[in-house]
Amino acid sequence: MASIHDLMLARSRGARWLPSPRLDTLAAAARFIDDIGFAVLFPADRVEVPSLFEAVADPDAVAWAQGMGAAESTVWTWKDALPAAGCAWSGRLLHRRASLVSPALLASLYQGQGDLDDHRGFELPPDSHRIAEALLPGPLPSSALRELVGDRKRYGPAIAELHRSLLVTSAGVVEQRGGWPATLVDLTCRVFDVGRGGDRADATRRFVATVIEANPTGLAKAFGWPLPVAKAELSSLLATGEANLTAAGNHRLVDTS
Repeated sequence: MASIHDLMLARSRGARWLPSPRLDTLAAAARFIDDIGFAVLFPADRVEVPSLFEAVADPDAVAWAQGMGAAESTVWTWKDALPAAGCAWSGRLLHRRASLVSPALLASLYQGQGDLDDHRGFELPPDSHRIAEALLPGPLPSSALRELVGDRKRYGPAIAELHRSLLVTSAGVVEQRGGWPATLVDLTCRVFDVGRGGDRADATRRFVATVIEANPTGLAKAFGWPLPVAKAELSSLLATGEANLTAAGNHRLVDTS
């Protein structure tokens, strides 16, 4: 049985994560991501972050319950349309799931210098470096990058590492002669204004503001940070008086309004 605290937290998150009316245009989705900072595409158990699906679908809808419905199709289209318009980074990040990140939060999370060859300064698998090198001249469809790696099973982990490092993003789609359109992949620094070394304190502040209450494990899993880093960043918010601890031991920003 949920506690009163849990019910109140769920209500606060609902007010923050569920727009009214629901999103029905790409422009509305762009404003939503800009305001909230980040979202997974679809909700999942034990993933306590906003989802674009819940911001689009009817209140009682369950993702994929009826297959590819109208809401699922909208989310699937917007995951490529938003980055193509420069409105959100798109890739696998939050809890290693397909995610969207606002340009402002992206600038704080991105740890590179904003150079096309930023990947060379990261410890990545050889296939990840190979993909990033191939993207130096310009964006390529995912189908071409799979062929470059030469093995579908190797491509998945390689592109996932580039996503986790925020070095690449979806940049739209390209039609293919047969089958579904292919995702167009590009270097993040070519699509977005990044490269000032990041600001983890700002990213942490934005994360707590969106999830209302946060703990080190949730922050670490969301952004892919080492747990000691997440602990240190949340502790800094306590030290500066920007956050306090709840009765449940979570971090919550101090209301200064």
